[in-house]
Amino acid sequence: MSVIMSLEAAGDPKALEQYATGNTEKMQRILEAAKRHGLIAHRFYGSDDGNSVLVLDEWPDRQSFESFFKEQESEIQPLFEAARVTAKIEPTLWRELSTHDAYGWGA
Repeated sequence: MSVIMSLEAAGDPKALEQYATGNTEKMQRILEAAKRHGLIAHRFYGSDDGNSVLVLDEWPDRQSFESFFKEQESEIQPLFEAARVTAKIEPTLWRELSTHDAYGWGA
C-alpha cells in the first residue's frame, strides 16, 4: 500500500511560485528524479494567509521516498530557501488506516 508524504513549513508560497517559474528546468529535473524513484502524485500548496508551504506526495512505499529525498536533498533545499523557509525540512510519512469509510482516489 502506498504512503503519503507531507511536509509543512513556515514560508512564502508566492516566493516559491516565483522561484519555480524562473527555474522550470530544475523543477522538471527534480520531478523526473522523483518519477524514477516511483513517485505516484505530487503537489505544492500555499496557505491562504501566505505564511506556509505544504508539499503532498504519494509514494509506493517509505523506501522509495527516502531514496529520492537522500539523492535530491541538495537540489530541493534551494526551493525552500527561496520560500524563506528557515526551519529544517522535516517530511512526515503517513500510512492509510483501514477505517471502512474510504472515498475517492479510486477507493
